[in-house]
Amino acid sequence: MASVLITAFEPYDRWSKNSSWLTLVRLTQNLPTNPQITTRLYPVDFAAVKEMLANDLKANYDYAFHLGQAPGSTRIQLETIAINVGGSSTQSPDEFRPLVEGGPIAFRSPLPLGDWALRLRSSGIPAEMSFHAGTYLCNATLYFSCYLAERMGLKTQAAFLHLPLDVSQTAEQARGMAALPVAVGAEALHLILAELADTA
Repeated sequence: MASVLITAFEPYDRWSKNSSWLTLVRLTQNLPTNPQITTRLYPVDFAAVKEMLANDLKANYDYAFHLGQAPGSTRIQLETIAINVGGSSTQSPDEFRPLVEGGPIAFRSPLPLGDWALRLRSSGIPAEMSFHAGTYLCNATLYFSCYLAERMGLKTQAAFLHLPLDVSQTAEQARGMAALPVAVGAEALHLILAELADTA
């Protein structure tokens, strides 16, 4: 049976909730029996995420799926590439630094993200491949996951999914914003996990 680590983030900045965690909680209400799933909630902190990933990945999961929130997005975005640069939203790009000094310039997820995006859309779920995970913590999480798996000699294959805001989050805003119910995000994860179970 395949093993999967699924991570999500705590709230940050002005957001009192994080759609990644809301989606993961929804998923856990009806977890599949296959594959075997481990869930984690990560803080919005570069150093803490790297340390927690290094500890969690010691279990040598088959897959690591990292979930993050993407305000303004209308679709689930399956991130393809993570680059070796990062900084916070309070910094200017001039202040960004390599995530790992001397590390590879980028990692590409080896998972069939394009096939998954097509499968999700055919099931009525808005989804697309994205070729750039940004330069903040979401990108860093995918980069660290790939880097640590390579450095530690693990079999783990990583992917990052950016999720739109949940409807409950947009209801708190003074003006309209794009949203996707967490039930849809959880269903997307169910479909992807089912494919992994079939191929294990």
